[in-house]
Amino acid sequence: MSDDVAAEYRPAIDVVETADAIKITADLPGTDPAELRVVFRNGLVILAGRKRPPSCQQAATFHLAERTFGRFAVGIRVAAAVDLSQARAALRQGELQITLPRIAERRRGDIPIPIERA
Repeated sequence: MSDDVAAEYRPAIDVVETADAIKITADLPGTDPAELRVVFRNGLVILAGRKRPPSCQQAATFHLAERTFGRFAVGIRVAAAVDLSQARAALRQGELQITLPRIAERRRGDIPIPIERA
């Protein structure tokens, strides 16, 4: 199977919000970490990369091909205030896990702003 017949790939993604963090998990089996990019831009976590098809060392005929391969770029909106200096991502056993810790001051709800008297 060559790259020119590969379909665009759309990884399965879960986004979970806890009191402490936003956690994003994406299924990326067979994705090389060197071909994966995770960035935060304008309120979006952007996952981009490429999932390559497995190579066949010899001539082969496919009887069934359901797995998709190709380039992907996915934007995930993050509405909560997060501490990007503490953000972490790890790719283990085909699963990308991104943790964005929430900013503590904004978790408490309303924050009063004092009004000065003129």
